[in-house]
Amino acid sequence: MRARDKEILADLERFRCLSRDDIVAIHFARNKASVKACNVVMRRLRDRGEVELVTSSAPYVYAGKPSPLRKDSQKIPHYLAIAAVYREMLRIIKPRLFQVEPKYGKGMPEPDIFTIWNGRAFWIEVQRNMFSEKMWEEKWDRYLEMYRSDKWRGESWQPSGERKVFPFVWVLSATRVSTPDGLPFPILQSRSVDELFKPASA
Repeated sequence: MRARDKEILADLERFRCLSRDDIVAIHFARNKASVKACNVVMRRLRDRGEVELVTSSAPYVYAGKPSPLRKDSQKIPHYLAIAAVYREMLRIIKPRLFQVEPKYGKGMPEPDIFTIWNGRAFWIEVQRNMFSEKMWEEKWDRYLEMYRSDKWRGESWQPSGERKVFPFVWVLSATRVSTPDGLPFPILQSRSVDELFKPASA
């Protein structure tokens, strides 16, 4: 199997699903005929039984086989939104680490993304739908519990030495979210990645 094939399959596992345009942007950006090249590769992977279509709408959405998602799963737009964040970051600088829905245990935060990007660590909440104030209060309580637990200090990505870093909590949302006063960790809010971190050429 070719190296790029393996990278595509690894990303389908990481992101759960990707659209054809996601795959083009992540893996074929340097190809002159990028869409055509992507279509050829994805057809070959389908023929070999490595991937399957999750949705047949254009552009196609792919997943590894067997797919972790049903074809009518309400989570598909959610995972595509996470992939869109990754694509925005790639336009600026490739993340050193990008985890989708990392798990930290009962009572701990459930972010959509953990990433080390542009020299900083972030937990990212990708808000596609409006959440109630109560739901956000529960989210902040979980992040506060994580902060107080010191569990984050032992994460494998932490710098060596005594100085440990608590990630920024970054909310990506079309509408501003209410945040409690006095939280002991930094919160960022924006409608997009570019709104806070524009490419150098912009």
